[in-house]
Amino acid sequence: MTSVSWSTHAVELRSDSVIKRFGPEGSGKWEREWRALTLLAAHAPGLAPAPQSADRAAKEPVVVMSRLPGEPLRGQSLSNRQLKALAAATSELYAAVPADVLAEVPDRPGRQHQLIAQIRSWTPQVRPRVSDAVGKAMDLGLEWLARAGLARPGMERVGGPGIPMAFGPGDGNLANYLWDGTRVRIVDFEDSGRSDRPFELAEITEHVASWVGPPLDIEAFLDLFDLSPAERARLLECRRLLALVWLFLLSCDDPQHPRNPPGTAERQADRLCGLLA
Repeated sequence: MTSVSWSTHAVELRSDSVIKRFGPEGSGKWEREWRALTLLAAHAPGLAPAPQSADRAAKEPVVVMSRLPGEPLRGQSLSNRQLKALAAATSELYAAVPADVLAEVPDRPGRQHQLIAQIRSWTPQVRPRVSDAVGKAMDLGLEWLARAGLARPGMERVGGPGIPMAFGPGDGNLANYLWDGTRVRIVDFEDSGRSDRPFELAEITEHVASWVGPPLDIEAFLDLFDLSPAERARLLECRRLLALVWLFLLSCDDPQHPRNPPGTAERQADRLCGLLA
């Protein structure tokens, strides 16, 4: 039995089950986790852990689920077979919940209008403290954001012409995708909800886990999806937005207790500039 502590929950791993305990600030998270597990058990059995029980009345709400086999894809150089399995799993997830059911699911947290508001609140505190290279990339990103129109009225809605709704896990960390030697399964749905494919794919490609260490072959991965022209255009915008978010996040890394290797923010600055070119 292993216990792992996180900021909003603790995870206890048993031989055949996983117990997640959410702190008081994680009330919405346990609800999203339970909803996702229940929906996926009904519409895509085997893709995610099976829900076993939930104690919503506890001081720290608890969700119990089955334990899946496999090793996280994070930190691996993915083979072509693994890359295809990752694309197959994500495609299955995005399409799993029928449209009429998905229409009743709340939007996932961290949508683009929320991220834009966060960037605006970060800028006065973070921008003056960064290196020249990071500051230049931030300025380019902020200039692009001002032109992009992502914050105009109506843009907070999920879906639109050529952009169908999808069920999104809300977290692109490759540590949440487990490879068992045959297929990929998915865990961690505390930020899940109604979304769209471009936004969720950008969550994966721009997550720091996809390029610090063995990098994900992003172009090969994205080529495995049959995206409409509207989805491809939105994908680029979402990648730029999330790359800018990550530049701010990585610039706030505590130098005394860094979570990433030295120079990660500068590497992210280069990545953002490449996406904006």
